[in-house]
Amino acid sequence: MAIHPTAIIAPGAQIDASVEIGPYAVIGQHVSIGAGTRVGPHTVIEGHTSIGRQNQIFQFASLGAAPQDKKYAGEPTRLEIGDNNTIREFCTFNVGTVQDGGLTRLGNDNWVMAYVHIAHDCIVGDHCILANNATLAGHISIGDHVFLGGLTAVHQFCTIGAHAMTAGGSIVVQDIPPYVTAAGNHAHPAGINSEGLRRRGFDAEQISRIKRAYKQIYRQGLSLEDAKAAITEAAADAPELALFVDFFARAKRGIIR
Repeated sequence: MAIHPTAIIAPGAQIDASVEIGPYAVIGQHVSIGAGTRVGPHTVIEGHTSIGRQNQIFQFASLGAAPQDKKYAGEPTRLEIGDNNTIREFCTFNVGTVQDGGLTRLGNDNWVMAYVHIAHDCIVGDHCILANNATLAGHISIGDHVFLGGLTAVHQFCTIGAHAMTAGGSIVVQDIPPYVTAAGNHAHPAGINSEGLRRRGFDAEQISRIKRAYKQIYRQGLSLEDAKAAITEAAADAPELALFVDFFARAKRGIIR
């Protein structure tokens, strides 16, 4: 175990023997860190926090601190971070609250840039990119392969579907369906991320069906309920559209229009 002598490791912390911990880092007693993870200088990891394998955490990150919620009363809520994530400088991830599921979670293979804030009870999927200063308020759900542009701010309780994307400086106050690109203040729909889908292996026919679903929601003058019904029917023969069906079942704040 490569732990710098100035680091402070509380008794009870579960640290794999292969973990590297830099100078002046502080690790709390209820923290577990998996094999191959590197913790940068001056990082503070506290609370009931579990971190998986092969993560790279850069200097000055704060992980597992109490949520910025006046209702929080010291309950043993949790922060879970999966495997193979990059977490850059000055990121702040908080534990959950008992008013929700008691859990904040970051999945696997995510790229989280500097100054990103993930508040209490947020659930972030796999293969996401959160650019500098992206800010998530509490109780937000983000699907897999989501890209949030720099300075994106997301209102509490929003849901962002898989493969969605926001432009830099977007202010998201309602839910963003899967595959949709959003931009502006307040964020509005701006098409789908066709190039990103091609890079992830979606073929031309799949992308065409996703574009058709987008038009049903935004371009054909259908009511939202009629658009949902049409997409749900089409999803029976198009697995990529099942993401829309799941999203419609989970969305809480109304979709961006």
